[in-house]
Amino acid sequence: MLSRSLAVAGAFVVSIASRVSPASASALQADLDYAVYEGYTNATSGLNEWRGIRYAAAPVGALRWQAPKAPPTNRTAVVSATESGPQCPQAYPAGSPFPFTAGDEDCLFLDVYAPQNASGLPVLVWIHGGGYGFGNGYQYDLGPFVNANNNSLVAVSIQYRLGVFGFLSSQEIKDRGVLNAGLLDQAFALEWVQKNIKQFGGDPSRVTISGESAGGGSVMLHAMAANASVGTKLFQNAIAASPYLPTQWKFNDNVPTQKYYNFSAEVGCPSNGSVFDCLLTKNTTTLQVANNDMSQVRATYGEWAFLPVTDGSYVTQLPSKQLQNKQVNGVRMLSGNNANEGGLFAHNPGAPITTESGVRAFVAERFPNLSQQDIDEIVAAYPGSENQTDFKQETDGLRGPYATNVSQDAVGPQQQANAIYAESTFVCPAYWLASAFTGAGASSAAYHYQYSVPFAQHQADISAYWGPATPNLSAGFVAAFQQMWGSFVAQGRPAIVTTSGNGSAAAPPPSFPAWTDQAPRLLNLNQTGGVPYSALSNWGTPVTQYADPGLVSVFQTADAHQWEAGRGQRCELWRSLGPKILK
Repeated sequence: MLSRSLAVAGAFVVSIASRVSPASASALQADLDYAVYEGYTNATSGLNEWRGIRYAAAPVGALRWQAPKAPPTNRTAVVSATESGPQCPQAYPAGSPFPFTAGDEDCLFLDVYAPQNASGLPVLVWIHGGGYGFGNGYQYDLGPFVNANNNSLVAVSIQYRLGVFGFLSSQEIKDRGVLNAGLLDQAFALEWVQKNIKQFGGDPSRVTISGESAGGGSVMLHAMAANASVGTKLFQNAIAASPYLPTQWKFNDNVPTQKYYNFSAEVGCPSNGSVFDCLLTKNTTTLQVANNDMSQVRATYGEWAFLPVTDGSYVTQLPSKQLQNKQVNGVRMLSGNNANEGGLFAHNPGAPITTESGVRAFVAERFPNLSQQDIDEIVAAYPGSENQTDFKQETDGLRGPYATNVSQDAVGPQQQANAIYAESTFVCPAYWLASAFTGAGASSAAYHYQYSVPFAQHQADISAYWGPATPNLSAGFVAAFQQMWGSFVAQGRPAIVTTSGNGSAAAPPPSFPAWTDQAPRLLNLNQTGGVPYSALSNWGTPVTQYADPGLVSVFQTADAHQWEAGRGQRCELWRSLGPKILK
């Protein structure tokens, strides 16, 4: 069972209790040529905020599955920007227990957070995660992050088309519409930032794009966009946290094409031939219900039906190849991963993996193009045991037992599957990104971290930078993490700053090491001490976490290649298999 932490944002409501009427309306009016938006001052953060700014026309009717278009001009009245726009239609992953949640196809909006009297500040753009199927731009409040960095930056959170509305793919979609519409929405929002962010006190020449999971995967694809011909036109720096890299099919391969026709049949259109016009006639409820069912009911456990594809124009290559060739947009990269990424997607409580043959079946299901020899090589790279009574524990990355065989979640075959999924889908893409920005240009630089605070499951790091902080995070650790990101946004280099007292470092914090091909080093972010308490992982496994009093931040540098018994070598194995696993 997947955790309720996956629940999207209909549960997240932007509070208006802390809003106050602006003393000077003109100071909070942003003239965007096509419309004038009036924001408000948040009494809690002291920031000026503009919520629900339309950055593209409504992608409905004839604009479904088309490239984003400029918003219509509306200058007859000032638009109130005090409420975030509606979330896009949602689709949950297979195996999740959540009821269908409706969205609104007219959802291409963004939110801006800016210090008062801001001018020429660096800009952070946040792209939310959710498997390219669910989530929204207002799920997290970016205001406290700006405050934690001395109000020295402007932040923007964007929305984009999800699921079938953003990632439906086939030859007919290419001929009649556009592929990867959701990614093009993101790029359109980045163009909006370049054109308009000065109105809010931001500097368009100092933009950092960021994201986690599918948001981190989006960052990766923008870093690769158009064969790296975009350069620094849209951003200079990038932060990719747990970059999600599922199988990336070519747009007209059999798998995406069959999903296209399956979706067509699901909504009452033909199951072959030309169906595009029929899809355009369907009402939004019919399309949204089928969108969710295709993922939640019909996809492989923990996955989504509609995902980015190699489209031949914006996404032109597999990441494993293009990143190896150091063909990237932007200048600097900060990538990261969590210690326990895989269980959310690989550990199905209804069908646990208990034998080596089960591991092999898992690999074959996730990567159907692999040969038996390939599967043998993968399983050998993740040695395990069928002993199910081994003690579950955290690993430290440097000494055995290692994450290939044990965690607080599982031991033996199940943990092997967890580790295989984690490294092939999140961790190795983060390594590849770091390597791609090493030596990619005169000013290029790369940095990599691992978030290891127990239990460092997928998404757990979000509480450290966006909040609210979970009980297992000290105030000092949160401040250090936020300032690590913030210094990268401001200076292009992450800095480690720790506070005295609660959450202080056990030793003077190290300098954040740059990643190089000759010496790929990571910074491990962890804590010791504290009071143990029992918690449940996102999929229901009991784990032990630690709370104050007594938490102490421990940051250490390490050889990323040797981490967890040779992770670098395993990532090179996954890279070599890239053409077969389509990553």
